[in-house]
Amino acid sequence: SALYVLPPGFVESSCRSRIFWMKLNKLLLQGKFFQLEIYDPYSGPVLLDENLASRCGYVLSEDVWGNPVFRASVLGCHVANEADELFSLTVNIKVSSFPSMRAAVTYTYPMYCSYASWASREIVCEENYMEVSVKTDGPAVSNDYTVAWMSALPETQNVAYQQWQLMFVSPSGRKRITVSDAVKLGYSFNNTLSRVYLRAPYHSNESDVSMVSGVNMNMVTSTSMYRQRWLLLLIDTTVSCPVDGISFTSTTLTWTVPRVIPTLVVQESTFLSKSIVMGVDNQVIVNPEEMNYSLEHNETHIRITIPIGAEGGKLESSISGGVYGVIYSIDLFLEHTWTDAGWQTTKYTVIKSITTPFMPQIPTVINNTVPEERLFNVAFGHFLPDVSLVAIAIGNVPFTLREAQHHGFRIYETPFSNGTKGFILEVSFDDPYVLKEYVNRNETKYTLLVNYTLSVGLEMTLYYHPAEVECVIADIEIPEAVGDCDEENLYLTLPTFGLHQYWDLYLGNKLLNRHLALTNGYFAATNSTHLILQIPLFAGGVIYEEVSFQKIKARFDVALRKVRTMETLQMFSVSCSFNSSAFIICHPDGTIMISAQMKTVPAIDMSKTKLRDSSCKPREYNEAHAFFKFHVTTCGTSVRFEGDHIIYENEISYEKETLPGQGIPTITRDPDYRLTVLCYYQAKETVVLGAFSRDPATSPPFGSGTMVPHSNTAAYRRVRQALNVVSRVSKDEYFMEFYEPSMAILKQPVEPVFLEVELKDESPNVELYLENCWVASSPDFNCTPRWNITVDGQVVLNVKCTH
Repeated sequence: SALYVLPPGFVESSCRSRIFWMKLNKLLLQGKFFQLEIYDPYSGPVLLDENLASRCGYVLSEDVWGNPVFRASVLGCHVANEADELFSLTVNIKVSSFPSMRAAVTYTYPMYCSYASWASREIVCEENYMEVSVKTDGPAVSNDYTVAWMSALPETQNVAYQQWQLMFVSPSGRKRITVSDAVKLGYSFNNTLSRVYLRAPYHSNESDVSMVSGVNMNMVTSTSMYRQRWLLLLIDTTVSCPVDGISFTSTTLTWTVPRVIPTLVVQESTFLSKSIVMGVDNQVIVNPEEMNYSLEHNETHIRITIPIGAEGGKLESSISGGVYGVIYSIDLFLEHTWTDAGWQTTKYTVIKSITTPFMPQIPTVINNTVPEERLFNVAFGHFLPDVSLVAIAIGNVPFTLREAQHHGFRIYETPFSNGTKGFILEVSFDDPYVLKEYVNRNETKYTLLVNYTLSVGLEMTLYYHPAEVECVIADIEIPEAVGDCDEENLYLTLPTFGLHQYWDLYLGNKLLNRHLALTNGYFAATNSTHLILQIPLFAGGVIYEEVSFQKIKARFDVALRKVRTMETLQMFSVSCSFNSSAFIICHPDGTIMISAQMKTVPAIDMSKTKLRDSSCKPREYNEAHAFFKFHVTTCGTSVRFEGDHIIYENEISYEKETLPGQGIPTITRDPDYRLTVLCYYQAKETVVLGAFSRDPATSPPFGSGTMVPHSNTAAYRRVRQALNVVSRVSKDEYFMEFYEPSMAILKQPVEPVFLEVELKDESPNVELYLENCWVASSPDFNCTPRWNITVDGQVVLNVKCTH
């Protein structure tokens, strides 16, 4: 490889305390590979690997932003040392576009550091090694260590002349080895002009882990020995570093280090803390509270607390198990300087890179929709800057951001005060991909189904998040109907908006559709805005509120019901009074009302007209009309079956006045007059027989009526519907013997009545249900009082009859 001039901004370095710091710009290494070589003045470049790094006092890692960072102790293996004050180290930075590092470009980078303010003892706890350096005019042997040191004296007799040796004390015993053997075990020992240092890896065989004030400490207890003539030099090179002490909450991370470490402080009573300093990266933080850091200490602990996301660290997004979350990283260091009787001054430095565990942060969907604007406004957040929205799906239809914008969706980012951001989505209520549901009385529920696709972190991991947003607004106007009448028809006019989409029209319990309208004889017309129903006076479904001589008060009711729930929202009614000279009305309860027009020559006295039962006289009459109201079971009415119809028949006749004559003939001036009345019931609908009736004022007519004159009068006929049903009263519970249909049955109030109702329609689609049943005090179905036995098919219990 060739040597090249460093690109501007590629390398940044400094010397903090007694450590070289070098940082490479990751932007200039994108898509490339690099290696570091440590330049040895005697043997040339040496490739940096993990074993060399921990043994020689080097660290190669990354800062929280991903920039490669190289740190080196000024007592490192390849550092040039001038009088323990000036230090220099040269590093070769090799960059290649290939993993094999072929065709690499090499940049040579020298670093210099000046450090003269050495403490009597300095300890550095790095990520991959522990280092202790001691002045060679070390302290006298402590009384507390007399036994241990005296037991080591026999070993010193074997110390080679003018050669350093190391003795390790661990729970497994003592071990004395040469410096060259220590190097093989991963240690590094050497002496400079005025100092001796030992560098040890974590968790070596000669180390021990003990807990100090709740923090696990990795400790190497060692003595460095040197013998020359009459001089035996014993130097305490014990080192102890924390291996944990990190704790997390959802909002903070805390780093705890023991304030007093017993293996490093021989006489705790003489311990005096001189200064405690914290830093981030390689910068000392003079006023931690200004950055919301907390640096506090008591008699036993030094504690640093950092808020998650605080300045100086990096908060990055991550995905774990399909869940979005964040990870916070920060590079801290702590410098604690103290004095004690054993040592003049100890400077204790710990460098710690801390990364929190994955912390789930479930994104929130905030509905900022203003219903009056008819526009969904949905905020989705909070996210870090390393998250981007790449696609959305609306109603399960995927869109790229460009497609979404082209369709009419508005998507944009919005910043939040805490440095996070959110994504705003705006969608019109009227967009075809928005679900719409008619709810309550006059409201629409608009539902926006969204599935967000996000790219998360440097790895650009895809994250999917579904959301559902609803908005209910009263934007539906319930239609109002307008009623009108002419001489023969009732009219109902109502808006067509929402018809069949939100609601339907019902006639009773039947959907008022085209088929029902045609069957009942209605005429329907629509334009762009309204539906107009024309209902003939004598059409099916018309309610006759009042029927009297030459006058009918008729009403037509239509219910507006929800399409899905059948809930009735509105009742539309049109009611009018009609003048009619001749009509017949056949109610489903068996009530027949007739206004008969008699045109005879000569005229007859209408008061003398009657039905088959001569006691059934007209209720109202004038010179040309007579009005009768009776039930099919009275007044001599007969019944017969023809095909699918039940036909009830009666006859209006006139009682002629006669003069006695001689012989058989009689003398009369009155014409011979008979008018046959027929009511047809089609066997397809509800019918009431025997003692079972509905209120005719609220029941639409379903029978058809015909008046067949036997004189020179007109005939009238109307078509209705009825079921082919027969009812009989049994004499006992065995239903073997039955009473005659016209027989009066007398029962005491506590005696049972056994009723049989038979459906004679053979169609498989027809079923028979008992709907309403009651007891009355007379054959008149409309008389009071009355006592219900069943109502709408439900048995009424605990019926009490009072007279």
